[in-house]
Amino acid sequence: MPALTLLFLCIASALSASVKEHTSGPRLNNDKLYTFTYSSEVFINRPRGLPQDSAGYRISSKVDVNLIWRNPNNDDDQLIKLTIKDVKVENVNERPAAKNIFTGTNVKSLMGEDYIGALQRPILLHWNHGKVKSFYSYQEEPTVILNMKRGLASLFQIQLNSGSSNEVDVSGNCKVTYQARQNQVTKIKTLNNCKKAKPGFTSYSKVFDIITKATSATIYSLEDGFIKSVLAEENHVLSLSSFQTLATKVVSKQKLELQSTKAGPRHIPGKQVASIVKGLDPKYVSLSLIAEPVKADCENCPLVSEHWQAIRQHLDPENLSKAEAGKSFLSFIESLRRANKEDILQILHRENDALLPQLVDAVTSALTPASVEALLEFLDFANGSRPQLQERFLFACGFISLPNEMLLSALLNKFNERIANNDIRETFVIIIGAVVRKLCQTGGCKLSATVKAKKLILGGLEKVDNRSDIRPYLFAVKNSLLPEAIPLLLKHAEFGEGPASSIAVNALQNYDTAFITQEVKKIMNRIYHQNNKIYEKTVRTAAAKIIFHNNPSSMEVRNLLLSIGELSMEMNKYMLSMVQDIMQFEMPVSKLVRKVLKDMLVQNYDRFSKSGSSSAFSGYLACGSDLSAVYSLDILYSGSGILRRSNLDFFMFSRNTQLHISQVVIEAQGLETMIAATPDEGEEDLESYTGVSTILLDVQLRPVTFFQGYSDLMSKMFSATDDPVSIVKGLILLLDHSEVIQLQSGLRASAEFQGVMAIDISGGMEFSLWYREFKTTVRSRGALVMVGNITVDSLFVKAGMENRFESEVALDFLSTVKFSEYPFLVCLQMDKDKYPFRQYVTKYERLPSGKSYVSRKGKVHQIPGTQLPLHQENSNMCRKSFSEESSSSNGWF
Repeated sequence: MPALTLLFLCIASALSASVKEHTSGPRLNNDKLYTFTYSSEVFINRPRGLPQDSAGYRISSKVDVNLIWRNPNNDDDQLIKLTIKDVKVENVNERPAAKNIFTGTNVKSLMGEDYIGALQRPILLHWNHGKVKSFYSYQEEPTVILNMKRGLASLFQIQLNSGSSNEVDVSGNCKVTYQARQNQVTKIKTLNNCKKAKPGFTSYSKVFDIITKATSATIYSLEDGFIKSVLAEENHVLSLSSFQTLATKVVSKQKLELQSTKAGPRHIPGKQVASIVKGLDPKYVSLSLIAEPVKADCENCPLVSEHWQAIRQHLDPENLSKAEAGKSFLSFIESLRRANKEDILQILHRENDALLPQLVDAVTSALTPASVEALLEFLDFANGSRPQLQERFLFACGFISLPNEMLLSALLNKFNERIANNDIRETFVIIIGAVVRKLCQTGGCKLSATVKAKKLILGGLEKVDNRSDIRPYLFAVKNSLLPEAIPLLLKHAEFGEGPASSIAVNALQNYDTAFITQEVKKIMNRIYHQNNKIYEKTVRTAAAKIIFHNNPSSMEVRNLLLSIGELSMEMNKYMLSMVQDIMQFEMPVSKLVRKVLKDMLVQNYDRFSKSGSSSAFSGYLACGSDLSAVYSLDILYSGSGILRRSNLDFFMFSRNTQLHISQVVIEAQGLETMIAATPDEGEEDLESYTGVSTILLDVQLRPVTFFQGYSDLMSKMFSATDDPVSIVKGLILLLDHSEVIQLQSGLRASAEFQGVMAIDISGGMEFSLWYREFKTTVRSRGALVMVGNITVDSLFVKAGMENRFESEVALDFLSTVKFSEYPFLVCLQMDKDKYPFRQYVTKYERLPSGKSYVSRKGKVHQIPGTQLPLHQENSNMCRKSFSEESSSSNGWF
């Protein structure tokens, strides 16, 4: 028994010795010179790419380390000198001589005398218990060289005991965790939480968000109380949230390994570090160990005027739906961001009318003080001679992915001045709402300009009495989604007349469920069930959608379902179709609807067998792990069979967020007199009107009117052509992300992700009394280009990678109503043409002399075209309609 006890004591003693805390730090021996080999490598590749396919470079050298001073009262308090020598710059991977950009070069020719001299100038570290307390160097040295020295010095930040703490090194003030074993220490650095200046910017949209993942680990091997070797590696992966194959990866590796120890210079006696440093060289100053930003001038960049001349043909209106337009647009924005106001104005004044709209898109998207000032001066809103360009500028302001207070202030100031065109003045209000929403989403809701803009919008809703004047303020609220505007929206929804009520209810549909309170739902129920007054069908159906999609109670769902069968024929059919779509598409309320439908009083043949042509249908355009794309088509007809309202929506979902890609609403009213039909209840006094309203990328645009009033209708019928009416056309900067990644080697990686959508949406209506046929057409053409670019530029060698994908898509929606017989034949068609999907990866290494290595790879897929599915009744109607056309074409006149 005593022997067993002794054995346990021995084991416990051994275990406690292995985890015993060090009371001292790493120390250099007096009068010794330690020579290390040191290398810093950078690899740039796709996340799953093979290491040998990476672009990058290696900087290697020897490093001499010796003790300068030791505190006589504390052996761990030391001043050490690090001297870099025998520097080499070479490939990170072996390559044939023909593909090796370093063949025939030497370090002096690459770096220059000044850089190599600065790099080989020694640095001093005040090193106490393994922590770098002060970093001494010459202040006037090039920043890139100082940062490389900081990267080396940061390897000497070490702790011999396990534990977590905050530590300052080249990456910033970061949380680090040490795990100590015998003669080995592992350090894990949490890079995402490092406190440092973070230059750059990013888009507000989470659908087009950049996901960044970073890891860092360093392993120290110790021998005789000093560092024998250090292996450090960090990884940075950046990817587009909605399309994660657009991703880049940067790997930085450092290796410091002791080669020899020999007799060295004697240490200097003294009591104060500062006096020792000053005695060595008065030019040494204490600098922060955190890396400083490197200002790199754009070498060989063309002038903005030259760049425009080189790419302008790609931005011709006929080429806007091609990917080349998007690539040219993105590259030109970078030139515009370096240009001054005078150069931009010169290009604007010289360009022709066909290319000016695209030029305005680009200048607005650049979003610099110079670009905004140039446009405001060029467009001259006090003069109404350029309404199309003025509206194009305002639309581009609404689409900007990351607006700032400068832009909003400029819009507010211009709105308070004279604006000649009233449509443009309305557009100002609508777009100001869109800018306010984006600023609030990025924490700018309390900015001075934002407060003024909110006051303008809310004041307009409260004070304007004329129902035509209230529309732009309602659209502005629809764009801004201000919570404080909800009471005003409810007032206009319940008591407003005509369009005001419809816009207010539709605006409420865009609010998050958290803002749709019981009070809001009470008013929506009163509107739908017409408790206090008669409402148009479009208002009632929108109110029903709000109830269905915002946590309705069982009684609310029951009352909505019981109303089916008691409504007018077309509204009855629409509500039935909406319920079927909810159940088929598995929406949050689907389970509750099924539960209520178990009651035979609610679900019976009499209630659910009503005829009609109206419909609501949703389906998937795409469904993947990164994103889902959904289309929705709602069509509501009047009792006479004429289109009352059609909604064609496209949504994108990614990471539990959604983006309303587009909505095209065609609305018609008061057309019953054309076929001697009776208007529906509540719509007897509506003026003849047809127009189209558009939402693009969550931004409501000013509606376009086809005609208003009988006389306007007649004049446009006789002067009508087959040309469609342009609804929206332009180039939109979807994604604009820029960041600088500080590598622990001291080098810096610059990452830029940009995306552009070139879009052309047009629509048309054909109304033929002769053929008793009514057609509406919406044509959508677009191109999408997304680019991810990452570079590591040391100024004497540059490596990088560009990852790009692009696509061109066409989609047509056609609705045909034949009222030559009753019930009317209604056929809806949604055709998606075949389209290409192209992805290219380019890796490169480049010297200032122009010598370069470039690797390009790409792949192209052709996605087949298809006719998007709608409900079965529509398919039956289309077959009947086409068979009648075929039979009539074979008959005699």
